[in-house]
Amino acid sequence: MGNSALKAHLETAQKTGVFQLTGKGLSEFPEDLQKLASNLRTIDLSNNKIETLPPIMGRFSVLKSLALNHNKLTALPEELCKLKKLEALHLNGNYLTQLPAAFGQLSALKTLSLSGNKLRIVPPQLCSLRHLDVVDLSRNQIQSVPDTVGELQAIELNLNQNQISQISSQISHCPRLKVLRLEENCLELSMLPQSILSDSQISVLAVEGNLFEIKKLRELDGYDKYMERFTATKKKFA
Repeated sequence: MGNSALKAHLETAQKTGVFQLTGKGLSEFPEDLQKLASNLRTIDLSNNKIETLPPIMGRFSVLKSLALNHNKLTALPEELCKLKKLEALHLNGNYLTQLPAAFGQLSALKTLSLSGNKLRIVPPQLCSLRHLDVVDLSRNQIQSVPDTVGELQAIELNLNQNQISQISSQISHCPRLKVLRLEENCLELSMLPQSILSDSQISVLAVEGNLFEIKKLRELDGYDKYMERFTATKKKFA
């Protein structure tokens, strides 16, 4: 892409606060963007070939939404964690194996999409994010859900298409968790904590495509309590 085209995009972004440049084969984060670090609210660089993000990421002080879906990122810089206004971070379809240690400092984050990466664990940093609403960790390589998950504040947690065979019963203590997606994992029915049914806030539990038949789930103690929550939720949105 020529300089003049980039310049035109930058001029538009200066007026709108939105910079969108998708599917252009970019191999690196456009350095000229730092000139707009103090007024960009949205950056979308999805469907490119970006492998790393520069430390200048930390300067985008008013950034609310950052999308880098389908790039070639293998890691994120610690500086990203300085974005105190960031509410939405979309990183689907990259090669991330972990999140920066300070990721829990993204205090405004509400939506986090990490589908189709190389994560092997549920990142513990997520438990520090008090305003998190939706977390998508589907299509990774996660094998278990640890005790720390009980601290998670999210309303929806998507763990579809992982390799999960164990789930901590602490998940039923998540104070705001309403939707739990566990489709196409490696769960035996005996490994599904019954407290999810009998003693949690979860009103939508999606577990199709595991190592048990759904009708067996209906025979468990607590299933009727879960159905009460499920039905109440359906009525609310009907």
